[in-house]
Amino acid sequence: MKPSTAVSVCGIALANPIVAASGTFGYGLEFRDMMDLRALGGIVVKGLSKDPIDGNAAPRLWEAEQGMINSVGLQNIGVRAFVREKLPALSTAGTNVFANIFGYAAEDYLEVVRVLEDSEGLAGYELNVSCPNTKHGGIFFSNDPEALGELIASVKLVARRPVIVKLSPNVARIEPLAVAAEQSGADAISLVNTFVSLAIDARTRKPRIGAGFGGLSGPAIKPIALRMVYQASRAVRIPVIGMGGIASGEDAAEFLIAGATAVEVGTATFWDPTAPRRIARELESFLVQQKIDDVRSLTGTLEL
Repeated sequence: MKPSTAVSVCGIALANPIVAASGTFGYGLEFRDMMDLRALGGIVVKGLSKDPIDGNAAPRLWEAEQGMINSVGLQNIGVRAFVREKLPALSTAGTNVFANIFGYAAEDYLEVVRVLEDSEGLAGYELNVSCPNTKHGGIFFSNDPEALGELIASVKLVARRPVIVKLSPNVARIEPLAVAAEQSGADAISLVNTFVSLAIDARTRKPRIGAGFGGLSGPAIKPIALRMVYQASRAVRIPVIGMGGIASGEDAAEFLIAGATAVEVGTATFWDPTAPRRIARELESFLVQQKIDDVRSLTGTLEL
């Protein structure tokens, strides 16, 4: 008998715990000819802002050892164009679609949510809080529990869909941010986003990324991401979605054992566009090999 791979995240039923991560899966539609999107628990579209953004100067990507540095600059078509041009087709994808949202003041997030609230086809929102709050002196939402809590509370006033908060690892301790998210009404948290990093060309003595600093992702960050997922999951009662260097079904199982209910697959998609589907299959095979009947029984079982 096949093991059960179904999970539920803040009331949303997922066929399996594997979700394609924001920023690495486009708007989802680009992958329809490569895989059946119904094979995934869900997809998170690339970050949406109230207005279109062109992104940062090239080069935007650098292949680091065991990972990747990116500084795309949150390029996107803007929320209104997304609703008009992408969402109708996404609504028929047969999987859960989450909109990743970002802004530089609470009002930015609220405007994006209000536009999306008038449209059908979304399962929920994922708030990218790794941007500086320009209205309050450039304090990063992701670094300040008070600013984070105020943002989430304001979004929850207008959002009728579940709100997932994507936390940054660029903090001294993740637990206060996770708790602030929960206490402010977040339905779930996801972590970790990328680590601020720098790659240098020794011959030109210049950064290898056009914007200078970039975000490190991929297998290199997995041990740190696992630690932070474990710490966050122990600090809150809401579901945790783990990410950070997941490239195989066993990687996904490790995040579940650390305390995650589901996982997001990102950087692996750059070298294997069908990675989320493959990882879902590998996770199922892992369950069979380990004689585990239900994937949910893995969550939070780390013996530390």
